[in-house]
Amino acid sequence: MRLSARNQLPGTVTSVTTGTVMAEVVVEVAGGHQLVAAITAESARQLGLTAGKRVVAVVKSTEVMIGVED
Repeated sequence: MRLSARNQLPGTVTSVTTGTVMAEVVVEVAGGHQLVAAITAESARQLGLTAGKRVVAVVKSTEVMIGVED
């Protein structure tokens, strides 16, 4: 798979919580950090997403926010 997106983070699915329409997928990436993606439940099913599955999280966004403690 080749994509134009530069932000490709390999990781492992740690959990999938599926609702009626949407699914929340938690992916652990390098350093033990976690990314959370909200995708359609149908996409999660078609991709066979389950805990332990190796995936690549692709981040394609026009905006990234950074926050700091006061």
